[in-house]
Amino acid sequence: MGIGLVIIGILTRFIPHLPNFSPLVGIALFSGAYLRKQAYFIPLAIYIISDIIIGLHSTIIFTWGSILLIYGLGRKLRDHKTVGGIAFYTLLSSIIFFLITNFGVWLLGWYTYTFKGLIKCYILAIPFFRMSLLANFIYVSILFGIYEYFLRKKALPKESIAF
Repeated sequence: MGIGLVIIGILTRFIPHLPNFSPLVGIALFSGAYLRKQAYFIPLAIYIISDIIIGLHSTIIFTWGSILLIYGLGRKLRDHKTVGGIAFYTLLSSIIFFLITNFGVWLLGWYTYTFKGLIKCYILAIPFFRMSLLANFIYVSILFGIYEYFLRKKALPKESIAF
């Protein structure tokens, strides 16, 4: 399953898609919630492989770091897998990714090093946040929904799946 998620995640970075409409936050949250502890490598591998192909960028520490934090949230979500819990963690993950990556953009000098520059950075990123929020809820719904469906049909083992 882990290799399949990596392949799907990488492919979605290369096929034409709307800006910031990506499954990476959903995959990180899902990996943390359902897969074994070593599964932090799944979302990280997607970023590493695709960034090497697409091109490395100055905000890597912020994108890769935030995705690892979101994986950690998925680990906490393990015990709260209700519709409300999943929705809360999806929203929280979206906000964390938005705050960390845009702070990185500001910190790296894309905007003036003032409070006004920081606020401008966040304001100009709001349209991208809306799209990523929509994507996160869609992909989380698909990943968690399909997995839970097959768990209930007993087509998957109850134990966490290894990468």
